[in-house]
Amino acid sequence: LISEIDGDVFNYNVERYRKLEKSHLITLNLEAKGNFASLECVTNSSGIKIVQESQLRSESIDLTKIQNKIEENKIKQTVELDTVENEWYALEKIVYVAKDTKDSRTDYPTYTELLTASKEEWETLWEKASIEVEGDMMSQKMLNLHTYHMLTSGSPKGNKELDASITARGLHGEAYRGHIFWDELFILPFFMLHFPDTAKELLMYRYNRLEVAKVLAKEEGYEGAMYPWQSGLDGSEQSQKLHLNPLSGKWKEDHSRRQRHVSLAIAYNVWMYYLQTEDEAFLKSYGLEMLFEISQFWLSLATYDDQTNRYSINGVMGPDEFHEAYSDREKGGLDNNAYTNLMVAWMFGVMTELKSMYPLETSLDWQKVEKMRKSLQLDINSEGIIAQFDGYFDLEEIDWTTYREKYGNIYRMDRILNAEGKTADDFKVAKQADSLMIFYNLPEETVTNLLSDLSYSLPDDYVKKNLLYYLERTSHGSTLSRVVHSQLAEMVNNRELAWELYQEALYSDYRDIQGGTTAEGVHTGVMASTLSITLTAFAGLDIRGEKVKFNPHLPEQWQSLSFSFQNKGCEFSVYLNHDTLEITPDKNCVIKVTDRLVELKANKTQIISY
Repeated sequence: LISEIDGDVFNYNVERYRKLEKSHLITLNLEAKGNFASLECVTNSSGIKIVQESQLRSESIDLTKIQNKIEENKIKQTVELDTVENEWYALEKIVYVAKDTKDSRTDYPTYTELLTASKEEWETLWEKASIEVEGDMMSQKMLNLHTYHMLTSGSPKGNKELDASITARGLHGEAYRGHIFWDELFILPFFMLHFPDTAKELLMYRYNRLEVAKVLAKEEGYEGAMYPWQSGLDGSEQSQKLHLNPLSGKWKEDHSRRQRHVSLAIAYNVWMYYLQTEDEAFLKSYGLEMLFEISQFWLSLATYDDQTNRYSINGVMGPDEFHEAYSDREKGGLDNNAYTNLMVAWMFGVMTELKSMYPLETSLDWQKVEKMRKSLQLDINSEGIIAQFDGYFDLEEIDWTTYREKYGNIYRMDRILNAEGKTADDFKVAKQADSLMIFYNLPEETVTNLLSDLSYSLPDDYVKKNLLYYLERTSHGSTLSRVVHSQLAEMVNNRELAWELYQEALYSDYRDIQGGTTAEGVHTGVMASTLSITLTAFAGLDIRGEKVKFNPHLPEQWQSLSFSFQNKGCEFSVYLNHDTLEITPDKNCVIKVTDRLVELKANKTQIISY
């Protein structure tokens, strides 16, 4: 039998990264004595020390005969044994891993002790987070899979000393090199609903890098805090400046760091966390400062046009990464991305509300905050379609049928067009939901009010029109795209489309629908958001207001749906079918079901018809 501790591990699971630096560990110390082995190493860039120890244990094998061999970066432990036919031999290997050097452990638990403790913890986690569907075994399996990955990627029980957030690919692959993106926008709601303390820890990752975000803004000539599109350990910008197109084999300029809306995702999460928990201590000590600095950034980025009497936000990118720049301009970025401008208007509304609640910093130009909130530039046509950005309506249409027949998989239309000597910047083609993202974040009524405050009047069915317009021009190059479009389809009562897109999103990693990306790491954003819209779109749960609201739309494929969640310190257990909602709170409270207020008593189950 051979047991090893190996310090020669390296990153090799993403083919396009293999020419880059892939060895990240420097071995500092190797020890082996009897059934014990220890390796201490340090990461070669960030200088993080890691210790890994192991202990072998057996009642049926004589471990006094272990031969220990220390190689350059590896320990090999070998034991020879004479085996007898039909006899069982058992060997336990317990491995202990810790960040930073510390004294060796002497109290190694047995496998049975570890298994029992792990089982108890998982049962506790699962009781809080699981979603149970009746009548659809495969959806249940996918929901279980996604819940598992959320609980491992952001463990609510372990690693409390880590100053980290959840990466776009979780802990399961090397794609994106472990960077933190705006995917937190999709991920944090899961933790807010089930583990608010963990959501707070993830927000603290951003607060602890606020000073770096302020430096980034200053370097670009702006005020306040400009959070990076790709954040690493220290919070600096890690986005690449060049992008390799695997179809053409050529490099092109990458403007993705201009997705400044990442700071709006952070502001959104700060405010949603406060609404969900009413954690005033967090808001006063950390949240207000982040919101203030992010607001300062957007105030400094906007420019005023005397002719239109409106503010513009130029040189940015929206969530749709296919559009990075105007073809006739040297500099990257686009003007007046609708999602960005509407989120800025929303955030300034939040700041105005906070100003009435707390004595905020006076250095914020409140007159400009109010003026921008009511006069940001949008381009809206006569049909009520909100242009993704200035000039969008002038772009060429794509012949989708021809491209599907020629290429089959057209998720990455940007790469296909680039390989043909064209650019997606010139076409009405989107990687994922962009201007539609505002309806994922905010209720329709809130968006309508934002547009009204900006003095834009749209037809009553403008949400449906915008959904169908952009859906016809979206390739779903990001798995997140289907989640957003599914929620909007449910919003406009297109239940068949909502279910179809939901199922595609739910299966996206399991079936690796993008053709190889899952092996590089699961998509934590889409996994978290499928869990979220199961509750928001189908159970009709909305926790974005003063009271918990339910407006259930259970899919006909399901018989019932059960789950638990927290809101403002109250824990709820929910069971619903196609006719009734059964809900049990652990505190007295009032909720809203469809258009009715319902008073609930602590620890009493109430059955409500809807």
